[in-house]
Amino acid sequence: MNHIKKIATNQLGYGFIKDLPKGKDEYYLRNKQNRSGIEYRGLTALEIEILVRNRNTSDNWGNILVSNEFNPELVKNCSFFGLIRIGNLENSCLSFSDLIVPIGIYNSTIISCDFGNNVSIHNVNYMSHYILGNEVIINNVNELVTTNHSKFGNGIIKKGESENVRIWLELCNENTGRKVLPFNGMTTGDAYLWTRHRNDILLQQKFIELTDNQFDNKLGYYGKIGDRTVIKNCKIIKDVWIGEDAYLKGANKIKNVTINSHPEAKTQVGEGCELVNGIIGYGCRIFYGIKAVRFVLSDYSQLKYGARLINSFLGPNATISCCEVLNSLIFPAHEQHHNNSFLCAALVMGQSNIAAGATLGSNHNSRGADGEVVMGRGFWPGLCVSIKHNSVFASFSLLNKGDYNYELNIPIPFSLISNDPLKDELVIMPGYWFLYNFYALARNAWKYVDRDKRKYKTPIYEYGYLAPDSVNELISAREIIAKAVASAQLLKEKKAPIADPQKLFALGTALLKTKTKKDIDALEIVVTGFENSKRKTKLIKCFDAYHMFEKIIFIYGMESALKQIETKKGKAIMTTLQQIKVSPANLTWTNVGGQLIPQKNVDSLLAKIKNNSIASWDQVHGFYESESEKYNSRRDNHALACLETITQKPLAKLSTTLFNSWLDTYLETKAAITASIQNTRAKDYSNPFRKMVYDNEAEMNAVIGSIKDNGFINDQNKMLETLTIQIKALKKQLKAK
Repeated sequence: MNHIKKIATNQLGYGFIKDLPKGKDEYYLRNKQNRSGIEYRGLTALEIEILVRNRNTSDNWGNILVSNEFNPELVKNCSFFGLIRIGNLENSCLSFSDLIVPIGIYNSTIISCDFGNNVSIHNVNYMSHYILGNEVIINNVNELVTTNHSKFGNGIIKKGESENVRIWLELCNENTGRKVLPFNGMTTGDAYLWTRHRNDILLQQKFIELTDNQFDNKLGYYGKIGDRTVIKNCKIIKDVWIGEDAYLKGANKIKNVTINSHPEAKTQVGEGCELVNGIIGYGCRIFYGIKAVRFVLSDYSQLKYGARLINSFLGPNATISCCEVLNSLIFPAHEQHHNNSFLCAALVMGQSNIAAGATLGSNHNSRGADGEVVMGRGFWPGLCVSIKHNSVFASFSLLNKGDYNYELNIPIPFSLISNDPLKDELVIMPGYWFLYNFYALARNAWKYVDRDKRKYKTPIYEYGYLAPDSVNELISAREIIAKAVASAQLLKEKKAPIADPQKLFALGTALLKTKTKKDIDALEIVVTGFENSKRKTKLIKCFDAYHMFEKIIFIYGMESALKQIETKKGKAIMTTLQQIKVSPANLTWTNVGGQLIPQKNVDSLLAKIKNNSIASWDQVHGFYESESEKYNSRRDNHALACLETITQKPLAKLSTTLFNSWLDTYLETKAAITASIQNTRAKDYSNPFRKMVYDNEAEMNAVIGSIKDNGFINDQNKMLETLTIQIKALKKQLKAK
């Protein structure tokens, strides 16, 4: 039976706060929240007469306060309860897009609300406990309500509430073991750090305390709607805080949500949407029947076309359309826009693109709902891919179409992962992107930078495919390949295996340097630990990948070396290089929500949180800002350390002759990469199966554009021309020395 109580009409709009502090009235928090600066006065007898004539009612006309520029003729057919405060009302209209509405308050029931200047309120069936800014338009809304215990999507509890009413986000794992508390301003980095270190009870408790301390637990805060926000044709909006210049149209239900919006980063919520228990960042777009429950949507991200986002955190500059995403933590620049893709219980570390038919993480493939997947930066599963929990993928892993029926642990980055159903083998091609699709790899790095809509690009999110995390994986991958080659050669020669890892690595390195490509490719190169099965896991194209990885690491280091000397001349060039103090201590990095930070610094942050040296999320965010300011120099230092590692030459002992040789190799490799970028794309113009849908080449160019007009390729060619001139001038200076 529904519990329905009867209360006196004269109580409607009063008693919002039951347990008042001594000396405070029930409006003390409301007065604190209302920063309009409007000076209110009581109604005159004439104004009351006009309001009554216009078919308005009030439980107490003395509780309606107005500004000096209030016009009672612009309030009609309304019922007022409780304390109402109304700003200026001018006899004119507000226009937004195709909507033009008169200023004033019409045909609405208003309970204990404050209105800024020149608002336009039409046909709001029930509006309770809201503070509105200036020039707000609200048109045709069924219910717009704030309760006295509203939390606006934050994972806090109010005074007197029990712990079981907290809203948690159950990220990364369906069994709630990595759950976090959402809060307004939460970043992907915050969520990532919180989901890790679950065995550290003190740290986990400190994260809860940081969140609780971020907010006031008093009952009685009103909802707010910022200046120039437009709300039309919505059904239920309950316990929602809305920023400036937001646009809500046709939403079915929005409950317990913060919607951040700003004149320079406007957020929009469109038709048929249902949003419950969430935080929405600045500049977001949410349209066409999406369902989001227990979620955080970061700045400049989008949900569209019936997407379902549940118990998940979507990072900045990301888009999810049509599909279903559950229990996932997703870093910046994620793309998923096919109705038949499914993502569950995943940590997706950014720059990912989930194809149609991808089924990534169903809890029906294990005995319990406790599996998870960790996907490094640049994770791309192909069409109709399914994988099994638990699985871990290095950066820029590409999965070929297929069902992967066993857990995977792929430590080699830039790999193509395939099933061979005929031989029942897992096949890994290290370095696929470098060998066969450099165009897509390089263009994607450029694309993500271009799509970063943040006005202030801080913290720095790493979008480059060469960065401390991926290059460290390349260094480790070369060792894996070398050991696998050595083991394969020993097996072929029927020699005993080598137990010492260093000796095995040395043998593999020697083989890859002395044997031909044909010799290495002829070996059956098998690795273990990549798949939880008894079948073989083969590495292919090992010779090409090993040497390509060396070139790529060298490129990474040389780019930083050239940056160090770009303003130097003559003797200063070599002196600068020889005096650089390379610190190998910072070689271990971690991806904290899209921002790369040395692991030792992350450890220091966590220690400071535990000992209360850092006692607020604002201070944590200050740490991110500080790390971001130092990132470029630390990245350069890391690159130079990698250059020393790959060349086995310390910069302190670098000779002019050797550096000249490095410059030649660098330019030659960059030229080959630029040619590979163009050649990769050119295949799409020469492939007869790509061309057969067009009557002729002219039509093809009209449809997909001429390769000669490809802006990205043209930019790459111009950059190579500039680099060639720079290196020529640099070599001339070195020769003059």
